[in-house]
Amino acid sequence: GRFTRAATRGDGFRGDDISANLRTIKSIPLKLEAPKGAEIPKFMEVRGEVYMRHENFEKINKAKEKAGEELFANPRNAAAGSLKLLDPRIVAKRGLDLFIHGLGYSEGAPFRSQSGLLDGLRALGFRVNPNFKKCPAIDDAIKFCDTWQKERGELEYDTDGMVVKVDSFAQQKKLGATTKSPRWMIAYKYPAERIETKLLDIKVQVGRTGALTPVAVLKPVLVSGSTVTHASLHNQDEIERKDVRIGDTVIVEKAGEIIPQIVEVVKSKRTGKEKKFEIPKKCPACGAQAKREEGEVAFRCENVFCPAQLKESLIHFASRAAMDIEGLGEAMVDQLVDKKLVRDYGDIYYLKFEQLRALERVGDK
Repeated sequence: GRFTRAATRGDGFRGDDISANLRTIKSIPLKLEAPKGAEIPKFMEVRGEVYMRHENFEKINKAKEKAGEELFANPRNAAAGSLKLLDPRIVAKRGLDLFIHGLGYSEGAPFRSQSGLLDGLRALGFRVNPNFKKCPAIDDAIKFCDTWQKERGELEYDTDGMVVKVDSFAQQKKLGATTKSPRWMIAYKYPAERIETKLLDIKVQVGRTGALTPVAVLKPVLVSGSTVTHASLHNQDEIERKDVRIGDTVIVEKAGEIIPQIVEVVKSKRTGKEKKFEIPKKCPACGAQAKREEGEVAFRCENVFCPAQLKESLIHFASRAAMDIEGLGEAMVDQLVDKKLVRDYGDIYYLKFEQLRALERVGDK
């Protein structure tokens, strides 16, 4: 009945040991207490999902903004990033929470159904999502899903759908699984929330490969729990296909509840003052020629010394998946390139303490 280890799912074969970080989550019992007349299973592996409440997410981003750090895009990224931190003291301050929803390997666990498992887990001291229901027929399950589609905005966390499961474990075993997924369970995804707003301008961003990407500047609007001010328009072909113009009223949604995108233009609200947009033939960052190769959709800046490309390359180089250089985010890279302290990756390693100290929001440490 004692907590021994916590691990991430990883790729399904190998994950990370995050025991120290999960010990900081107050809703995880470090020792199980069996209810009267019941026994604690000899060994039990429970499965769940860590999440971050909206309230905590806003608090963390405010603190990051104050410190001049890059903000988290959404609570999901914030929760996942927090679990990978090496210092459990920082994780403890993030106020993460967790719902247990399933059972892995176990010895002596008496559960015979999903609903029985959830009730049993709750009795043992685990935190279980209270919004589950045992439905006698599929029509009741569909009705329950529809109810939560309307009410999910009132939850303290983000959700993009519900999971429908066959209740009986014996029937689950009979149904089995394909190589990709179980036959006894299905995820029911809700359509993304769509909100109307105004397209104020179209700016062009230069990526690390030199690709020129048009980005819509939007009148700030609340979509799926966070304020959206920008959305990628991908390329010129996409702008023409959707007939997007500066000044248009557009409908915005978050793809997969995360990435803002323009779904369509509300053409009935056009006044005639809207302006068509074309990707510039010159790079907005360095003024070099932008070319579109045959068979490609993107225009690219051909200047290998383009400062915008360098900035994006450095951000990528310093990212967690690459060299994992702590503190070298967007704001720091901007300063290093603009002050000509860094002209390529190698220059990072020749920076002097005095040079860094002279930068904004940097001090002795």
